[in-house]
Amino acid sequence: MTSLRKLGSSDLEVFPLALGGNVFGWTADERTSFAVLDAYTAAGGNFIDTADSYSAWVEGNQGGESETIIGKWAKARGNRSDVVIATKVSQHPEYQGLSAATIKAAADASLRRLDTDYIDLYYTHFDKPEVPVEEIIGALDELVKAGKVRHIAASNITPERLQASLDFSDREGLARYVALQPHYNLVSRDTYEGPLQDLAAREGLAAVPYFSLASGFLTGKYRPGTTVDSARAGGAQKYAGTERGRQVLAALDEIAAAHGAPVATVALAWLAAQPTITAPIASARTVEQLPALLGVAGLTLTDAELARLTEASA
Repeated sequence: MTSLRKLGSSDLEVFPLALGGNVFGWTADERTSFAVLDAYTAAGGNFIDTADSYSAWVEGNQGGESETIIGKWAKARGNRSDVVIATKVSQHPEYQGLSAATIKAAADASLRRLDTDYIDLYYTHFDKPEVPVEEIIGALDELVKAGKVRHIAASNITPERLQASLDFSDREGLARYVALQPHYNLVSRDTYEGPLQDLAAREGLAAVPYFSLASGFLTGKYRPGTTVDSARAGGAQKYAGTERGRQVLAALDEIAAAHGAPVATVALAWLAAQPTITAPIASARTVEQLPALLGVAGLTLTDAELARLTEASA
């Protein structure tokens, strides 16, 4: 049994890989989504990440499709108390922004779609600098006091706004962010390393990075001159032609061969070993894609291997 990791200062304990729910209702239909969720939890997984806006970008969708599927699945399996469900606010077409009224209305809508009476971890999806942190934290604190949200977190936020939010929570004795969801992976390190990571470390925040596999590039499927039929191919291919991309793939190939492990597992293992990281997020649109992701729970890279990847990605 893989040991769970404590999520920052919260009482939540999570599997070292968060399952991304962005594909549910997009590239994975309900039946396939159920199969992926079943396989993930059967392997010991308990940390599911979604957002109220998933997947509003698909023609015919309204947003909330992912939450609805996760809610139906948890209801059907009777396992709501066994899983940690994280969702987000600010990007749903009907609930744009982070005003106090929007946060509260969006949370109620998420609870209905998830068919539950509480959200384990509630993120501000994209910070809105025009809204005072006092208003945002105040609204989130009300949700916590009402029992609708267990813990709060932030994503896509500057170090300055994050620090101001934490300071206000501390000063007023209100709910405090316990986690941060940054964009971070082997080919995108400056999106987190530096002031934001330093702040997370100093304040005891758990980091749960998204784009952990760089839109699939770090699975090794996307190489110069190859064509992959995927909704994410464009995002991944932009790395394939770069010098850093080539260096990172070469290092990943070498280390993956030494361990007899998939390239994706090694990329996630590097991420999981970085300071402040509790659980990288990765999604699977088929059950067959899951083992390479779940493998991060059992792969520990040597100091030399970590250094080789860090150097290749510099």
